[in-house]
Amino acid sequence: MTDATTDRETRHDPAGSGPSVAPTGGAARAVVTTKSERAGAPLLPDAESDKYELRLQHAVSGFVDGPRAAVEEADQVVEAIVARFAETVRERRRTLRTSWQDTEEKADTERLRLALRDYRELAERLLHI
Repeated sequence: MTDATTDRETRHDPAGSGPSVAPTGGAARAVVTTKSERAGAPLLPDAESDKYELRLQHAVSGFVDGPRAAVEEADQVVEAIVARFAETVRERRRTLRTSWQDTEEKADTERLRLALRDYRELAERLLHI
C-alpha cells in the first residue's frame, strides 16, 4: 500500500510486529526493518515471553513438592527458549540476506548500507541479551 502524502510504501511484517516503510519509485526498493527488529527490541513477542515465564514460574513453584521435576521442567523451558531464539535469529538472517543478495540485479550501495545497519543492530541485540 502506498501513502500518497509521503510516497512511501507500507508493508506488514509477517511476524505481526507492525509495518515497515520503504521508499517507492526508482530501481530496487531498500528493505527497512520494523520497529521490533531494531536494537533494544525483544527478540520474542511479549505473549510468547509471557508463556515461557509462566512455565518457569510453574517449575519454581513446584520445587518444594518435587525438586528434581522442577529442575527438569526449568531445563526444558530454557531449552525451548534457546531453540526459539535460534529459530528467530535464523529467520532474521535469512531476511537480511534476501535484502542484499540479489541474483537478478547488483545490490546498490544504499541497499548494502541498510543491510549492514540491520546486521549491526541484530548483532548488538544478541550481544546484549
